[in-house]
Amino acid sequence: MTETHTPAADDTLDAEVRRAEPDLWLSSRLVADLVTRTALVALYALNAELAKVAGAASNPLAGEIRLAWWSEEVDALSARSRALGHPALQALSGAAPDAAALQAMIEARYVELEPRPFADEAALVAYLDGVDGGLTRAAAGLLAPDAPVLLTETARAWGWTRLLRQRPAWRARGRDWTPASWGEAEDGEIAAHVRHRVLDALKLARAEVGALPVAAFPAAAHVALCGSYAQGRAPSDLEKRARLLWASLRGRV
Repeated sequence: MTETHTPAADDTLDAEVRRAEPDLWLSSRLVADLVTRTALVALYALNAELAKVAGAASNPLAGEIRLAWWSEEVDALSARSRALGHPALQALSGAAPDAAALQAMIEARYVELEPRPFADEAALVAYLDGVDGGLTRAAAGLLAPDAPVLLTETARAWGWTRLLRQRPAWRARGRDWTPASWGEAEDGEIAAHVRHRVLDALKLARAEVGALPVAAFPAAAHVALCGSYAQGRAPSDLEKRARLLWASLRGRV
């Protein structure tokens, strides 16, 4: 930890993640060890900050500059070369997160600055592998540093679900994540298409999650909510907690 980091900063990050990423926050509650949970919450806080960049940028160049700043900060985090400029990074400084996964999360976000960034579904999946795949790899690495973890389809299931839920926010910013190859599909067609993608990914994700070390399960627990979201239903907070606890007890999503 850097000398500027404090327990109060941890509380602030926790509150921010609970507000911005409530499902990830709930998954983090499954981590019993406080130090590890604090690092996981800091990772999710970093993800939330990266997610804000495209919406907050007044123009693409401003967004690129901000993402470049985050990339430089992650380099400094890895090198332990200087004090870090954000509490989330400060909280991660004692945890040795996967730097390549963090950089993948940042690099993939550049396309969010474009009005319609994806020519086809392959490009969209590459974006999901960067943003959601990078996040999931980094989270699993924090929880089970010595265990090989493969969560590609698990991350894609969450990524498809995330995009479906975020589509109104993208469109409000004058952007559209649907690939150009889909044409001008109706909302119902898009939802149906994404639902199939979520369910296909979930089938494969169950095998990935089943092979996880028990300690790493919270990195994937929130994927247990994907089925409900894909069907257009938002579970209540109580239902989410019950589902995540049941998923954790079974070790299945």
